[in-house]
Amino acid sequence: MMGRPRSLVTGAAGFIGSHLSRRLLAEGHEVIGLDGFTDYYPRWLKERNLQPLLSHPAFSFLDADLLRADLEPLIRTVDYVFHQAAQPGVRGSWGKGFEPYVDNNVKATQRLLEAVKEHGEKVKHLVYASSSSVYGNAPELPLHEEVLPRPFSPYGVTKLAAEYLSLLYHENDGLPVTALRYFTVYGPGQRPDMAFHKFLKALFAGEEILIYGDGEQTRDFTYISDAVEANLLALKEVAVGKVFNVGGGSRVTVNAILRLLQEITGVKPRVRYQKAQRGDMRHTTADIRRAREILGFSPKVSLEEGLKREAAWVEETFFQHDGPCHETGGRMEGAPGGGPPPET
Repeated sequence: MMGRPRSLVTGAAGFIGSHLSRRLLAEGHEVIGLDGFTDYYPRWLKERNLQPLLSHPAFSFLDADLLRADLEPLIRTVDYVFHQAAQPGVRGSWGKGFEPYVDNNVKATQRLLEAVKEHGEKVKHLVYASSSSVYGNAPELPLHEEVLPRPFSPYGVTKLAAEYLSLLYHENDGLPVTALRYFTVYGPGQRPDMAFHKFLKALFAGEEILIYGDGEQTRDFTYISDAVEANLLALKEVAVGKVFNVGGGSRVTVNAILRLLQEITGVKPRVRYQKAQRGDMRHTTADIRRAREILGFSPKVSLEEGLKREAAWVEETFFQHDGPCHETGGRMEGAPGGGPPPET
């Protein structure tokens, strides 16, 4: 009798990585989660993501930095690698902030790929989490995988570099790699720097929402369970060596999102518009025909339903306790709001 498949999930304490780990466990995988707990956002949120995983008998966790961890014993034992770990965020990637993006997105990915090349005899597939930010302000919409990538931010440059690294290890060394370009993933557990999380916390707290730009910029939003489903579908042999867009089919303006959130929460947003930030893409929308035809990918959760689920999570996590769930006694530090980041 064959044993259960064993998977390594990097970034397992993060938003997408924790959801993916739970799904893999439900599918019968043994999961090794790895996360380095950078200070990009509060550790307690990542620890909260891990709580339902740590009690599962088929889950083990390693608190380690990909740049320094001993990867050989891990890689030798796994069948699948889901590389979700990255330094996220467009606005923090400029100037002196660029170095951790190079380290955590490019160097860490190269080190993981080398480990798979040298010790991954058992590895059947490596799925790399790329980003719609690799496209930049492409003149052609919807964005399909043959569009020439022209990143519009240093963050996008590092995600594209790591994607290219993954594919060249496939072409030169035969690594079974697939890259998924996520289009703004949202849902319960979403990172606190991302737009929906910020908007909802500001609404529940009665605070102002800051929008960069005129609010008519658009994004293609992908619900978390659909993004996770794409990872499992990407394990098909036919996906090796290919890149796929992962979008939710719900391209809308920021202003339309605010109107929808008002309907969901019953709270009218107080909005202040400011100058658009450099690096923020104006429009994104995913052409997912390749993923549909080759992987059988089809997003299932509508934007309205997904936002209702995230709103319920934000309210329960931050506003339904004896005192808010944060060390400083309240909402996440920093101003609420901000335009939607063009990354994942």
